[in-house]
Amino acid sequence: MKRVYLVGFMGCGKSAIGKRLHTLTHIPFYDMDHEISEQMQLTIPEIFEKYGEPHFRELETEFLRSFPEEYCIIATGGGVAVKEENIQLMRETGIVFFLNASFRDIWRRISTDVNRPIVQQSSRKELETLYRKRKPKYLQACHFTVETTGKSLTDIAEYIIFQIERYK
Repeated sequence: MKRVYLVGFMGCGKSAIGKRLHTLTHIPFYDMDHEISEQMQLTIPEIFEKYGEPHFRELETEFLRSFPEEYCIIATGGGVAVKEENIQLMRETGIVFFLNASFRDIWRRISTDVNRPIVQQSSRKELETLYRKRKPKYLQACHFTVETTGKSLTDIAEYIIFQIERYK
């Protein structure tokens, strides 16, 4: 096995599930947004404000191209699957899991999050439109779709571990 990528809309649980996977498997875990933020020495909102979203999306692609760890779990940014190059890079270097959550669940988690620039600049309706626009890309990117509604972090993580073991 190479990398395990977790993709999905912001607030679907990528970071929380990635951390739980790490706890259960001891496979190194990295949060793409955190790694980019550390590298730039800026928060994600500051990167968006200073350089704009297109530059941030390029940083995500560069992360996928150059991240040195081969055997790890990566929680990607919510927009990473928008670019075809990113989809190709992830599918070639690992197993991609789409964490599918309902927009209602996602909205409940993200609506008050000040660290998500897109949430702060958009209405609920605009975010739901973006969710619907991105969902086909997540489906295109993934090897496996993981339904998260009504499931615990451990249940989701155990399902992913089962699929990783089968994929080896």
